[in-house]
Amino acid sequence: VNHSSTVRSTHLIDTLISKNINIKKIFSPEHGFTGKIERGKTVNEDTLIIDEKIIPIVSMYGKTRIPSKESIKGLDIIIFDIQDVGARFYTYISAMHNMMNVCAELGISFLVLDRPNPNSGYIDGPVLEMEYQSYIGMHEIPIVHALTVGELAKMIKGEKWIENSEKLKLEVIKIDNWDHSKEYKLPIRPSPNLPNQQSILLYPSLCLFEQTTVSIGRGTTFPFQVIGHPNYDNKSFSFTPFSVVEERKPKHEGSESFGIDLRKIKVKKELNIKFLIDFYNKLKNTDSDFFGKYFYRIAGNKKLENQIKDGISEKEIRSSWEIKLSQYKAKRKKYLLYKDFE
Repeated sequence: VNHSSTVRSTHLIDTLISKNINIKKIFSPEHGFTGKIERGKTVNEDTLIIDEKIIPIVSMYGKTRIPSKESIKGLDIIIFDIQDVGARFYTYISAMHNMMNVCAELGISFLVLDRPNPNSGYIDGPVLEMEYQSYIGMHEIPIVHALTVGELAKMIKGEKWIENSEKLKLEVIKIDNWDHSKEYKLPIRPSPNLPNQQSILLYPSLCLFEQTTVSIGRGTTFPFQVIGHPNYDNKSFSFTPFSVVEERKPKHEGSESFGIDLRKIKVKKELNIKFLIDFYNKLKNTDSDFFGKYFYRIAGNKKLENQIKDGISEKEIRSSWEIKLSQYKAKRKKYLLYKDFE
């Protein structure tokens, strides 16, 4: 669990304790139990004290991202209840994968309290090539996968993406009154730099800039809602990043960055690579290191960077995704728990 594990204003932990459920341990993902720790920062172990009972908080984003067998031995069941945003590189689903793996090995039941996917309604982007698997891309799925965490858990088990998958006792508690065609506005910010619905809808597309020299507003009051660089040619809009609690030492800190304001646009149901192509073409002559060395981890392949460098058109790039996307869509249908958007 983390800060998003609530029904209305009541946290899951309070609900379970009120039902006399014996909570032995809390496991927390990236950003910690409170959801306030800066991205990529090690989350230390902690404790929660409720009615004089001390409950250890075990970090799954600390020295190790795989819980030790010792940390979950003797438990009857692990409950996963965290709000995801529907992008392959959002690490809460990686934490889920790692916990499922250990539960399968030790014969511990795994229960998912499902939540809506705010970026459902479309499927887009390159499917991860497994040779480039990392903690920000663990599954052979596209960037925008249109699955809930419950459906993804079923896929992880069904496709045998974890060892001992056949032994995992998995149960998913379904969502009422939602399907993949319905918009869902998150009531709680899921992580420090996704403060509102606009940032959540733009996240899958703008995250591609994370491994480039372009800023997406980290260090401002509107992260994941703007794109900018000091050398961008259109000077009609600008912003200046500064260190803030959510992002210390952001890209281009203290430098005026020029670019595009996306705060009020209607976000289309597609992975937008036009922005990425545009910024590369306008900055390539002044910025030889436009792409970072780990761009392939976010893209899920090494092709996308080379395609953009080679001047391949957006249409051609998209067509290169089609075969694997079709295969993924067929696979996805086997695990759907809700009416689809098509």
